[in-house]
Amino acid sequence: MNPADLRFLFGYDQWATARVLAACAGIDEATWTAPNAIGERGLAGILVHALGAHQRWRHGLTGSSESPRPERQPLPTVAELTAAWVAEWAAMDAWLAGLDDAGAAAEEDGRPLWKYLSHLANHGTQHRSEAAVLLTTAGHSPGDLDMVDYIEQPDGTPG
Repeated sequence: MNPADLRFLFGYDQWATARVLAACAGIDEATWTAPNAIGERGLAGILVHALGAHQRWRHGLTGSSESPRPERQPLPTVAELTAAWVAEWAAMDAWLAGLDDAGAAAEEDGRPLWKYLSHLANHGTQHRSEAAVLLTTAGHSPGDLDMVDYIEQPDGTPG
């Protein structure tokens, strides 16, 4: 997989996550924080976990010694979580912008880096789906999150 393909996958990941976060605006505190069948820390906990995993994978793959654990912090507001995601996307985009074919193919624990990056881009799918179910049940559906919807943006460009 080449770097352009990886940037596309992360563009989709950002687009879909942003739709879920936008749907969280105006959600009541009980829906945001109440335990449910998916997790003890509610909708917020699901989205915080997705952020933490994204941060840890990026830090690990870039050789950083940091290992962020936002799951261990008090639950953020929707605005705080959105700001944290925006910062994470900027950091990932900056790193991916410098990734070339050799870097994408470089071995990481005996596997090409692009496989781990593909996993990371796909990891959020489950958690976005869980969040979308909770949001839809609460009357705040994020709408369609399929990759084809990202591809078929009205202006002809993804994202």
